[in-house]
Amino acid sequence: MTIEVHSLGCRLNLSESETLRTMLSHAEDLVVVNSCAVTSEAVRQTRQAIRRARRERPQARLIVTGCAAEVERAMLSAMPEVDGLVPNVAKLDPRAWNVPPAVSQRERRGYTRGFVQVQNGCDHSCTFCVIPQGRGPSRSRHIDAVLEDIALHLDSGVKEVVLTGVDLTSWGADLPENLRLGVLCQAILARFPALPRLRLSSIDGAEVDEALFELIAGEARMMPHVHLSLQHGDDLILKRMKRRHSRADALSLVERLRTRRPEVAIGADLIAGFPTEDERAHSANLSIIEELAIVHGHVFPFSPRPSTPAARMPQVAPTLVRTRAGALREKIAAVRNRWLAGQTGKPLWILAEKGGIGHAENFAPVRLPEGVNPGSLLHVVPTRVVKGILEA
Repeated sequence: MTIEVHSLGCRLNLSESETLRTMLSHAEDLVVVNSCAVTSEAVRQTRQAIRRARRERPQARLIVTGCAAEVERAMLSAMPEVDGLVPNVAKLDPRAWNVPPAVSQRERRGYTRGFVQVQNGCDHSCTFCVIPQGRGPSRSRHIDAVLEDIALHLDSGVKEVVLTGVDLTSWGADLPENLRLGVLCQAILARFPALPRLRLSSIDGAEVDEALFELIAGEARMMPHVHLSLQHGDDLILKRMKRRHSRADALSLVERLRTRRPEVAIGADLIAGFPTEDERAHSANLSIIEELAIVHGHVFPFSPRPSTPAARMPQVAPTLVRTRAGALREKIAAVRNRWLAGQTGKPLWILAEKGGIGHAENFAPVRLPEGVNPGSLLHVVPTRVVKGILEA
């Protein structure tokens, strides 16, 4: 066997793992673990992935990169299964892997959706987060580089482009022109009129500029799917997290979007059991799920990360954190199931993927009839929901 890449964590890591697979395609007997450090559970899963990879490939060279390779460097270096670490900031540099630059050119054949990294790092200082330690300060790719990357994806037949970044909506602030993400999206849609679908990964509602809002609200090729880096539904907890939005800000943004584009689907990241969270705050976290109609939810049980201010705050008991996380997931599942049921009988525009599944513009999952080729765009009318998936 040759190159094998195991990816943990965010969509940005998934995008970078695609690049690593191509860049290292000529490597012999190499396993890469592209790690995550966003929670203690993510670090535990990274260690688990390392041990599993070593058992499955005992003779391979095993290299760890990603955020945990920065935040947990000493711990991972001490693992006997690990042969070496590549700094997160250098993992897409061919020189860090001793491969020729020519080998790093991407070949994207076989993908239906292209993840394009436009930004990396973060300049904010949320009290719970170690990602700035693992990714460094915010750095934006220039428009020309992004457009070149998208052109390669489209040449390979990709029908949908997903823009990714650690703090996606901060794109452009560090460029000499001091641009905003809406400008980049406008440039993409203008440069590639044949691009059917442009989607955003997680965004910070506090950073949504007017041009970006107008595209999400009124541009058909911009997918009606907004995933908010919300984190909590209680204002006091948001303040202690050092988030830059309030509950009212999130509600106002979604209301404005839905007024213009009622079909927009809302996703959100929510943290359960943040330090000092009492029952009132937990109730506010639960209630915002209904108020925003969150149908694509990611729930993170709080776990203290090293050297963060939140680790020094009064902690919620771990058993209670898990209970509250379960309650958030149940509430999201209930809202999502009602939403999916409401999609039946409606024509949906689906991007077919491998395994007989596709996703609608609003990212509803749809099981497709047999014989549909991955990468096809088609209209279907789902008739029922089976185990959380629409069937057409």
